Amino acid sequence: MDFQLGLGTFGDVTVDEDGRLLEHHEVLRNVVEEAKLADRLGIDFFGVGEHHREDFAVTAPEVVLAAIASETRNIRIGSAVTVLSSDDPVRVYQRFATLDAISEGRAEVILGRGSFTESFPLFGYALNEYGRLFEEKASLFTELRNEKPITWRGTTRPPLSNQMVYPKTKGGSIVTWIGVGGSPDSVIRAARNSAGLMLAIIGGQPSRFAPLVELYFKTLDEMGQDRLPVGVHSPGHVADSDEQAIEEVWPHHQALFSKIGRERGWPPISRAQFEHGVGPDGALYVGSPETVARKIIKNSKLLNLSRFDMKYSNGTLPHSKLMKSIDLYATKVAPLVLEAMR
Repeated sequence: MDFQLGLGTFGDVTVDEDGRLLEHHEVLRNVVEEAKLADRLGIDFFGVGEHHREDFAVTAPEVVLAAIASETRNIRIGSAVTVLSSDDPVRVYQRFATLDAISEGRAEVILGRGSFTESFPLFGYALNEYGRLFEEKASLFTELRNEKPITWRGTTRPPLSNQMVYPKTKGGSIVTWIGVGGSPDSVIRAARNSAGLMLAIIGGQPSRFAPLVELYFKTLDEMGQDRLPVGVHSPGHVADSDEQAIEEVWPHHQALFSKIGRERGWPPISRAQFEHGVGPDGALYVGSPETVARKIIKNSKLLNLSRFDMKYSNGTLPHSKLMKSIDLYATKVAPLVLEAMR
């Protein structure tokens, strides 16, 4: 596949220009407007991630994506990610097959185990079965992608016997990725399920993921499988200058990660840590169009990427700033990146 540039959001709950936190329903409508702008400006992919907590508005990605599908024409749309561990693979496939029909073949799904765990108690799943749930359900989802009668037995849901699942897709399957946060076992699982590898890189040095890409390709080769695409999903924000981008995003980034840190027992994030992440060897794509483009080019070549998705929402950063960032990403960053990746 040709190199692609995408955007992603969790529907982060934002503030308005007066600092008022928006309601979830306002945020969700803004996400649709953001996707419409990305489509008009020629971005390749728009993803929305599933969460079940107060600071993110998207709990039902497929519903949001269906609204986006009705308002767009060309952009590919998908989840980023769908928490398969606490869902039913058959229903997930049916929902995305339906989305694929509505969008005339533009649907994708990125499957993940979930970096947040709120969905497990919400839907009645035990956290101590975190790994087994995803392993079995990913295997079943792979069978569903063949769109043929399924006979399947596992321990996480009732068995299936020569069961056909509808609707079928026009193209014969759903484009599927597995989201990976850095575990070699997860990389091997993606290869064994014949899914694209989507690396979620939110901290540290992107270069440390190069051995995982090598492992993914090695596993595919050992299986006799054709090479599949590798993508990266990382946070970013584009403004007219590096200084403006940093000052716009820092307080919102700090608030979000400080809250998550309190929940998980991490120390508060410092300005120095943030600026290291923004630097040339960090995982944050924050800066002017030229700065962001250089970083995407560097890491895309290093990691042999087919797609880069920028998570453009950053905590409570206002919708107006997000729209400006999308505009610059599409009109200024994309031409530089695509020229270099030809």
